[in-house]
Amino acid sequence: MSIVIEIPADVVASLKIPINEDPKKRLRIELALRLYEKGLASFGVARRIAGLSKGEFMELLIREKIPIHYDEEELKHDIKVAEELAKKL
Repeated sequence: MSIVIEIPADVVASLKIPINEDPKKRLRIELALRLYEKGLASFGVARRIAGLSKGEFMELLIREKIPIHYDEEELKHDIKVAEELAKKL
């Protein structure tokens, strides 16, 4: 399922988005940032909404001073992945 949000052209034109920036991309990034910041989207989901790589989205969060959410479940997952990789070495 996908959701399409229609924003009237006059509203888009009234936004203070720099002329050389793609408004569609900028709005996707803004949506992703707010959803992540409010805990409504995980890091992975938010970066996919924004259309950015992990590193790009991480840099954006840092630049926007949005704390990176990292809970116990994510830590356990990262440890498991690290252990599996270590076994392959």
